[in-house]
Amino acid sequence: MQNNFFIDRSLLPIAEKVAADERLSFDDGLTLFRSEDLHGVGRLADMVRRRKHDRKTYFNVNRHLNPTNYCYADCKFCGFFVKHNQEGGYTHSLDESLAVARAAVAEGATELHIVNGLNTRLPFAYYTDLLSSLKREFPALHLKAFTMVELDFFAKFYKMSDEEVIAKLKAAGMDSCPGGGAEVFAEKTRAEICTHKTDGNRWLDMAGKVHAAGIKTNATILYGHVETTENRVDHFVRLREQQEKTGGFQCFIPLAFYPPGTQLSHLPGPSGIDSLRVIAVSRLMLDNFDHIKAYWVMLGKKLAQTALHFGANDLDGTITGGGELMESYKVDAEKAESDQGASKDEIIRLIIEAGFEPVERDTLYHPLRSYAAAS
Repeated sequence: MQNNFFIDRSLLPIAEKVAADERLSFDDGLTLFRSEDLHGVGRLADMVRRRKHDRKTYFNVNRHLNPTNYCYADCKFCGFFVKHNQEGGYTHSLDESLAVARAAVAEGATELHIVNGLNTRLPFAYYTDLLSSLKREFPALHLKAFTMVELDFFAKFYKMSDEEVIAKLKAAGMDSCPGGGAEVFAEKTRAEICTHKTDGNRWLDMAGKVHAAGIKTNATILYGHVETTENRVDHFVRLREQQEKTGGFQCFIPLAFYPPGTQLSHLPGPSGIDSLRVIAVSRLMLDNFDHIKAYWVMLGKKLAQTALHFGANDLDGTITGGGELMESYKVDAEKAESDQGASKDEIIRLIIEAGFEPVERDTLYHPLRSYAAAS
């Protein structure tokens, strides 16, 4: 391979594949994770990122809405959802959810990201009425709603086929789906961190059915808990295989586990180095995914800037008005600066400071406007 940077000799065969735009193997993924040359891994990921997107870095203006946090599942990494017999639970009324959307639209949001607990005391109409009411009042607002875990729950609990659930939600206004609930697909590890929850194969199967209905989704991994390196690479390979089949994944979002306040609070969580490595390896392994996201709410803004040089090409958008954040995942409020969120101007500044060109997008990655690139 001809290149203008030095990498560890163990990475040279992989570098040759990357230069030739060839698919990496499971063993290549293990090598990338185990390499001591983090900068070399990052440079390879950056090569792929620039080949796909040059200096363009995407963001959007969005708001998260969690209409109910009651949940029957018992996920050890969860610091948000509660049982019906516990304090702190809520279910928003339709008017309350509309008020959140109204404030978000007033602040320029183009997307509402909607996820819930698995609430066994609500009718299915609660969700379809929510979507249809939002669409009536805000027809231009993109509703990115319900993970594969929620869709699986709806089908089983309300005794409908998967296709019927998807069709009814689509008709009500569901425009796309977020990528949460994937956690890690390896069943032994998954069973250790989230019981009573959709298994990995079912998550992938449901994603395929959503794609078949013409609906785009995202995908995630939750890393930095009890998973192994092999689990991580297996997760990437299985996502890549599903993408080959149905082609509906838009973006991959690595989610850093934050232990405080969870049943796994004794764990240290991932380091910044580990987070950069996961982002870089995901960019290299997921060759058929267009976008890799640096989720600043979990990484912190400074590390998210660095991640743009390690394969990420999307800096997750603003959280208008602060408020609710990300699904069931515990968030470091200090890193996220969750009381303030991030203004559009700040996101633009962060991208430019990192040496990239900010491009505001809609949920489906249609560019809305570009901003002055860094000189």
